[in-house]
Amino acid sequence: MIKTRHLLACAAMSAALAACTVGPDFARPITPNGAAQPFTESADPRFAQTPLPEGWWRLFEDPALDALVTRALERNTTVREASANLRRARALVREVRAGQLPSLNGSASANTNQVGTGANAGVGFAPPEPLTFDFYQLATDASYEIDLFGGIRRSVEASRGDALTAQAELDAARVSVAAEVARNYALACSSRLQADIARESLATQLRTLDLTQRLSAAGRGQRRDVANAELLVAQAQAQVPQFEAEQRAALFALATLTGDTPSNLDAAASACTAPPRTRVAIPVDDGAALLARRPDVRAAEARLAADTARVGVATAALYPSIRLAGSLSIGGTTPGALTESNNLGFSLGPLISWSIPIDGAARARVNAASAQADARLAAFDGAVLTALQETEQALARLKAAVEQEAALQSAAKAAEEVARITRIRFRAGRDNALQLLEVERNLLAARAATGSAAAARAEAEVSLFRALGGGWENAPAVQEISATKRD
Repeated sequence: MIKTRHLLACAAMSAALAACTVGPDFARPITPNGAAQPFTESADPRFAQTPLPEGWWRLFEDPALDALVTRALERNTTVREASANLRRARALVREVRAGQLPSLNGSASANTNQVGTGANAGVGFAPPEPLTFDFYQLATDASYEIDLFGGIRRSVEASRGDALTAQAELDAARVSVAAEVARNYALACSSRLQADIARESLATQLRTLDLTQRLSAAGRGQRRDVANAELLVAQAQAQVPQFEAEQRAALFALATLTGDTPSNLDAAASACTAPPRTRVAIPVDDGAALLARRPDVRAAEARLAADTARVGVATAALYPSIRLAGSLSIGGTTPGALTESNNLGFSLGPLISWSIPIDGAARARVNAASAQADARLAAFDGAVLTALQETEQALARLKAAVEQEAALQSAAKAAEEVARITRIRFRAGRDNALQLLEVERNLLAARAATGSAAAARAEAEVSLFRALGGGWENAPAVQEISATKRD
């Protein structure tokens, strides 16, 4: 009963002492004034002040793109690496939390011992002949560190911050991979579109060349007109392989992003003939939703929390450490002796240790940890400002891309009409070959510009979605591949 009361008293004292935690408590940093307001560039009917959907790529209403993004989120190697890092960080949290619990060790031994030799017979305590005997022992010991100044608790806080950082980095990898898949898909589609436009232009230029050649043979034209037509044909021919190569390069990138070899090209992406585009106003929400959603901002905040806790870990090292330790053992020269209570021994008591900070090293570690936390705060502020900057830039560039595409489409329609009328007038002999060739040259440039504008708009839309930081919510499970359990 006395021993029980003693243990209960020690436990109560430990709980009371453990209530003290040194070091600063983490407080969420304050974002700049106005950061939670609607974006400056979002005052446009093309944008909506509504929440960004979880799978933003579905706004393009393209099943082929949906399938590619899903496959990439499951199999992409960067996502797999980030997922493994998260599992490691969570395991380290469990390891650090184990320091809050008592540790228990057990051992068993059986030894053969010899004492003395014949040469020492009759001298002192040595027996006249060597004494050989067996000794058997069972032992267990337990210890518990009283977290008097909260060093262990701060270590747990720091490891949890590291795990939250790893989670945010996994989400950031998902955002990046989804955006890269959408960008390369749009690039493959737009390259195919531009190649088709170049082929149509080539066909038109070949017809014009044939016409000028026949007129020259009939004495109604000059060799110079034929040479100019041949020039336009060669220019159109030169554009086709360039766009075809860009399409294949984008398809190779898509294969790698989805965890395949570059030779395993996606059939649906290969058949795409026009870049995807959103048909509704793009939901952008506001700055507050952006900062809560962007993984890089969450990662910066988690790093700040972890390093704030490490200031407490360094501070706790300035103070004494108290550990309660106990051991229980039983031993004897025969195995049967392990069952006899009179062979039982135990010990119980506190152990106090203190690295007295007289050399300044411990205090320097506290100062270093504090400086690291200050650096993390600056990094968080930078992440907030960068997120706002990238979103405003993406909004401005998308608006410009949409307006440019509309203007170039109007210009292409006008060039088509001018070319149609000029061809009629040329056949009637009212316009000369130089006028026709100039018009054809303008039409070729206008068609190429519309293809480039479509590609630029698609890329600007994807860049906006990347800046908004969505796509990680409810992502499909990562297909993990074990390095130690492979068949």
